[in-house]
Amino acid sequence: MKNLWEVIANIWIELHPDRIEYMAKKIMKINTAQDLISTSFKQGLNVKNELLLKLKNAWEDEPKISPNEIAAALRTASITSYNSIKRQGLIELVWSGPSTDLVSIRHTEQVLKEVIDSARKRLFIVSFVAYELPSIVSSLNNAISRKVKIDILLEVSHEQGGRVNNDSIKVMKEIIPSLNIYVWDQYENKPTDQFLGAVHPKCAVSDGEVAFIISANLTKAAMEQNMELGVLIKDGKVPEKLDLHLDALITIGIIKKV
Repeated sequence: MKNLWEVIANIWIELHPDRIEYMAKKIMKINTAQDLISTSFKQGLNVKNELLLKLKNAWEDEPKISPNEIAAALRTASITSYNSIKRQGLIELVWSGPSTDLVSIRHTEQVLKEVIDSARKRLFIVSFVAYELPSIVSSLNNAISRKVKIDILLEVSHEQGGRVNNDSIKVMKEIIPSLNIYVWDQYENKPTDQFLGAVHPKCAVSDGEVAFIISANLTKAAMEQNMELGVLIKDGKVPEKLDLHLDALITIGIIKKV
């Protein structure tokens, strides 16, 4: 019987919960394991033939197990795995650049817009620089119209002692005056020749529920032309911890509002 449960466990690894539910409903209508490979059963179900064959063979070794019990086992495995994944967080790689067909391609700009558009109460964005992003600015303005509180941490320009030529803070303030822009408070009362760090992380966190951690800056080139890599995390502890961490940087005064 152990082999049967292992096959069922592999099915929930392979299939989306909706497909498993479809499969469970079909199994409840058949009589024997042999019926698993019938054409009427496979119609509309995206299951590899070898997966069905493994289930059929394992089930035939346990003839006392009823179709209803198989269906129930599939549903239980599916629900358990879904809840486990939700607690840990759903993770998706986001790659912008040349394709190899091994990793799905999604433009960084597209995913960032999704994160911004998902915000209901609060959005926190961190970037080294920010300019020439009309589509992102449009999404930010839409979020503001939904009364979303938007905080953004940026690197200051050379003129203020920072590490970038472009004054992204001035640009963003002019484009979206209602943004809460923050800087790393490390420049006051420091010798001009002292080496200082830079705001180099790039991320966006929506409501502490969705986090997009990326290599790309908020620039047109990074969004549309560069080879960039990111990780989109939904649910779980990571988005919440990152959101709390960024908020704590404000609370203890490491970053300050401009």
